[in-house]
Amino acid sequence: MIYVVGHRGAAGVEPENTIRGFRYAVELGVDYCECDVHLTKDNRLIVMHDETVDRTTNGTGAIRDLSFAEIRSLDAGKGEQVPTLDEVLEVLRDKVILLIELKGAGVEEQAVQIVKEMQMDSQVMFTCFHLDRIRKVKSLDSSLKVGAIFGNPPEDASQQALDAGASGIGIHYKNLCKEMVEDAHRHGLDVRAWNPDTVPEMQAMIELGVDGVSSNRPDLLIPLVHGSG
Repeated sequence: MIYVVGHRGAAGVEPENTIRGFRYAVELGVDYCECDVHLTKDNRLIVMHDETVDRTTNGTGAIRDLSFAEIRSLDAGKGEQVPTLDEVLEVLRDKVILLIELKGAGVEEQAVQIVKEMQMDSQVMFTCFHLDRIRKVKSLDSSLKVGAIFGNPPEDASQQALDAGASGIGIHYKNLCKEMVEDAHRHGLDVRAWNPDTVPEMQAMIELGVDGVSSNRPDLLIPLVHGSG
């Protein structure tokens, strides 16, 4: 069975990377959720995709230039606050697996520490486009699961992922083909397509034989994968 990932919760339906969005995705029946982490000016780990708060909140400025209190005071959509990683983990505990994308520089140690303190190692995979960051996670604890992400993957993407300690590989759906899926599987890697948001795009990914599909519209994806009933 193909697994469904709610991207940033369910970014096409509810405010992205918010507790509301993650709860909605869980209620829909996703198998995984995905979030992004950055460090604030005072080194608090928050869940947000961009380097600035401008697009997803009613504030402005770079995350690195704002304190946790300043970011916490912002509206992240529908009255939601910007959550911390531990808050997101608590909401998802024993419900779904969380893909934590190491978006900001220098987030690895604190992200690993939080996951381990909450004893949720088995419920998390750390992912990144920057393979040095997932190598860093493996150096902190070799038992943690990591995944490599590629937009337009090089020919040796599977080998690069393996060399970084990854057990899975995520590839942008527009650049994913049957040969890449087969090559990743030959290397023993799990393959996730990200982020088709229309039913035809989702169906095309399913037909490629991927292991999982990530989407901003898990409400559309779940019926395709799990059946409407």
